[in-house]
Amino acid sequence: MTEEGLILKVRIVPNSSRNEIILEDEFIKVKVTAQPVENKANKALVEFLSKTFKVPKTSIQIIKGGTSKDKTLLFKVDEVKKAEIITRLTK
Repeated sequence: MTEEGLILKVRIVPNSSRNEIILEDEFIKVKVTAQPVENKANKALVEFLSKTFKVPKTSIQIIKGGTSKDKTLLFKVDEVKKAEIITRLTK
């Protein structure tokens, strides 16, 4: 967590059969149906997480790993939303 919001490390799995979040020991795996071409998988990732956590797409930023499967995301959210996201990820 930072003053700006919540930082999450995720591993994206493009070309999956469905969009879903899987909690692994060392990272959060996010499966998306989009292919990893022309930034489609990144857009799908942001869109899926936006819907899942009910935050605007503009508040989710890929700050590291734009072309990698391992990404660092910044959620620009307030304290209440941070707690909500953490709670949902730890259940």
